[in-house]
Amino acid sequence: MEEAKLRQLLNSLTIEEKIGQLVQLSGEFYNASDISMGPQRKLGITQRMVDLSGSVLNVAGARQIHRLQEAHLAKGGHAIPLLFMSDIVYGYKTVYPIPLGMGASWDPALIKKAYENAAEEAYAGGQQVAFAPMVDLVHDARWGRVLESTGEDPYLNAQFAKAMVGGFQSGLKNGKGIVSCVKHFAGYGAVEAGREYNSADMSISNLYQDYLPSYKAAVQAGAKMVMTSLTTLNGVPATADKWLLSDLLRKQWGFNGVVISDYASIYELTQHGFAADEQDAAYKALDAGVDIDMKSPCYANGLKPLLADGRLSEKKIDAAVWRVLSLKNELCLFEDPFRGSSEALEKANLLTPAKRQLARRVSQEAMVLLKNQRHLLPLDRSSHHQVALIGPYADEYKMLGLWAIHGDPKDTITFKQGVGEYLDASRLTVEKGTDIIRDADFFAESGRPEDQANSQISDSATEKKHHDSAIAAAKRADIIIFAGGEHTLQSGEAGSRTKLRLPDNQQRLLDELATLGKPVISVIISGRPLVLTDVLADSDAVIQAWFPGIEGGHALADIIFGAYNPSGRLSMSMPAVEGQAPIYYNHLSTGRPEKTSQHVGRFVSRYTDAPTGPLFPFGYGLSYGEVTYHQPTIDQSQISSAQSVTISVPVENAGDIDRTETIQLYLHDEVASIVQPVKRLIDFKREVIPAGKTVTVSFEVKAQQLGFYNQRGEYVIEPGKFELMVGPNSDETQAVEFSLKD
Repeated sequence: MEEAKLRQLLNSLTIEEKIGQLVQLSGEFYNASDISMGPQRKLGITQRMVDLSGSVLNVAGARQIHRLQEAHLAKGGHAIPLLFMSDIVYGYKTVYPIPLGMGASWDPALIKKAYENAAEEAYAGGQQVAFAPMVDLVHDARWGRVLESTGEDPYLNAQFAKAMVGGFQSGLKNGKGIVSCVKHFAGYGAVEAGREYNSADMSISNLYQDYLPSYKAAVQAGAKMVMTSLTTLNGVPATADKWLLSDLLRKQWGFNGVVISDYASIYELTQHGFAADEQDAAYKALDAGVDIDMKSPCYANGLKPLLADGRLSEKKIDAAVWRVLSLKNELCLFEDPFRGSSEALEKANLLTPAKRQLARRVSQEAMVLLKNQRHLLPLDRSSHHQVALIGPYADEYKMLGLWAIHGDPKDTITFKQGVGEYLDASRLTVEKGTDIIRDADFFAESGRPEDQANSQISDSATEKKHHDSAIAAAKRADIIIFAGGEHTLQSGEAGSRTKLRLPDNQQRLLDELATLGKPVISVIISGRPLVLTDVLADSDAVIQAWFPGIEGGHALADIIFGAYNPSGRLSMSMPAVEGQAPIYYNHLSTGRPEKTSQHVGRFVSRYTDAPTGPLFPFGYGLSYGEVTYHQPTIDQSQISSAQSVTISVPVENAGDIDRTETIQLYLHDEVASIVQPVKRLIDFKREVIPAGKTVTVSFEVKAQQLGFYNQRGEYVIEPGKFELMVGPNSDETQAVEFSLKD
């Protein structure tokens, strides 16, 4: 539709029709199957407003979309098409590893392809907007939503934010693809104590330096929608933060797309104590810049009275409606309300062999080899060793994680199926050993009915049978593979935990297996970094597999039997004990550092009962074979603001197997007007290092990269001395110095 006609349409709408465009409801309001994840609450809005609503949450599938859209358009009036939005966080039907696993790939180009595939599937299924990527930076593994983040580093997160937005929206220019809604703006990942929906409080310098870069990268990549955080930031709920949404997002960053609230977050302004009532909440959210009210009654019931009493101008409503209509027009919904989606297109595009192959590749790259004592891995598939695959994830389909709401676990390749393609039945025994979790109270606290707990917790006799069969199989085997981890409900939204370990029943089983004196390979399925201290003590090799997606079983077997040399590197530090959280590599320098302080004994920055550093640092991961990082060199020791410095490091593969190495470059500003991190990532490269070869990897560092944000949110570059540090992870680096002259 031409812009002039769209403007005519806006001007012809009644105030009720305008307000309707700003209201988003979920499927139960339309007699549709609803897969929304969130609290259920009666909204108390009229049927008229339901009929006028402008968008729908989490209704999926071409058949349902066509039915709802046709019924909506048949109601008469201006018949503005509905916009269908959904949580497509890490895949649609072809489910990839969780984003924390994607972050461990350090491969934004590959992840962009995954999101292109997800968009192609979602488009076929009638989806038009994906509530993703979640680009919140995270430091605290207690928070359940670390599952949805790519990690703890602002630079790495920004690269993935660009890739994910680009993947979702790459097809838009051809009338396909889907809109990317970046979330949760802003600082949601900094919730205090890692507790879901808690407040976030930080300095302006920290906000700009660490938490905003990934959102800004997503906006600069062209994201057409932004979702507000459910939490407060520095005392102001993000959903009503005029500085955040209007001054920063729209004016400073130039964002002209749609801003949507998170689930019921406008209503929750009253719960925060920021709004007096629902009408006041509606005013403050719209005034701040929120265009669409997701699943709350505030706009539906509150905007018209606000107009009537003169507190709100219709011009303000028109601006929000215009942005919504413009997005619908950009998607050509007025010409084709279904955007070409059909059951035939679904059949041709969902879960194709090519998409599965890409999912397998992403899953391979996401997995991180944490330990490989005496080079136990890879296993020799041609040997005659007997292998016992034991544990609750040995033959479990539910390896998708909480937020793969469109995926079907039945499409998953299990670990047993993957290993079975390398070993024949005569050499492989598979036993469950124990349930994933045996705590009925956990299911009750998770809001799950008693029958669901009963279906997942075996009775005592069955549990004993599983245990005894597993131990017997382990005694007969030459090698034990233990497959354990978190339950799906233990991570994801509202999955905050203080005990970040394997469920007790799993750890007891692993402890018992370790006493048998056989080599033990542990595979950990989880939605967060767990405390694996006890797992390491029981295991000769450990693979962190995250929730690996529908091709997880294939990817695991590929790594274990050497068809793929693991290349994953942690994008989030793994704590040694829970009490270290939050823990992250790019912390600020302290006046009494543990290792280099002038003080000795207890009067340094450390714990008295635990290590100071993580169990495994950011960037850590093993591959098969051995590499050596030789001494780095730089091409000049002093540069001006118009110049750059090049650092080069020879990386030698002394082994007999090719490997992909992620060479990481860190920076430290030695003296600055605001204390700087001990190091921060500024670049990285994934390079194939052939067996027996040395590859010299170079990075160009421009003066512009040396700056930081001050307490006014200004980016400043100060002359002085700097260290460049290069290595395989954030802990094992070699440094060279240079200076920036005034």
